Amino acid sequence: MVLLFVPPVLFGALLLAFRGSDHLKLASEWPYLPWQFLVVAVAGGVATLGGALDWRYHRSPLNMKIPKKERDAEAAALGLGGVPMFVLMWGAMMHPKPTLWLIPILVVLIYTVVAISYDEFVFHIKRCGRVENAYHRMLVFGNGIAWLAWFHFIFC
Repeated sequence: MVLLFVPPVLFGALLLAFRGSDHLKLASEWPYLPWQFLVVAVAGGVATLGGALDWRYHRSPLNMKIPKKERDAEAAALGLGGVPMFVLMWGAMMHPKPTLWLIPILVVLIYTVVAISYDEFVFHIKRCGRVENAYHRMLVFGNGIAWLAWFHFIFC
């Protein structure tokens, strides 16, 4: 659960800490943020909500508990994929030549997609009902859209 909140909290804190940086292209009037950051906020918010709802869903005694192997797979996707991706993306955004960060970003992206796919196809494909699948879609597609918007901001 903690890993779920690392990227949004860190993103907000770093935006505040580096608000004077020219790399962020922040404006002094509304909208203060580039449109890509607004998409990151909305899509990332949907993803975080989906992850929190899924966590809460599994805390209910009426719903199935997550096996250790599944928890480990999800932690690997978040901890070894999502957190390093965040660090790489922030580094690329703040660097004068972000293209130097492109290969490591793509390597971590491939790992993350494989880890998420493993989790979905091994643990969730047959077992999850409609509600839990909706939470997973919120998490996966929300994060995917947020990442694409951030990628667009950095590289386009």
